[in-house]
Amino acid sequence: MSSSSDSVPGADAPGMTTTIEAVRAEALFASTVQASEAPAGDRVRDAVTATLSRHGEAGCAVQVAGEFGEHPETAAARMGWCITTVRAAFDADPR
Repeated sequence: MSSSSDSVPGADAPGMTTTIEAVRAEALFASTVQASEAPAGDRVRDAVTATLSRHGEAGCAVQVAGEFGEHPETAAARMGWCITTVRAAFDADPR
């Protein structure tokens, strides 16, 4: 059986982001969810699903790129939070 990390060399190494994690993190980044909310896992999963449905993968990537272009100092910190939060929310997801 193939996993999503099979397509990304070294994705199982600590600190490496898989393709699906990157897509989910971009969707969370593009959502209205803020770190200050300390969202629970279900809130994060719902936001990722809704944002991907609304904007698609490419639309989320465009929003992330725009923020990095306009506000690189805050975008980097938000993306770090998004990656950490997505990992926690989806690792805990029994689905």
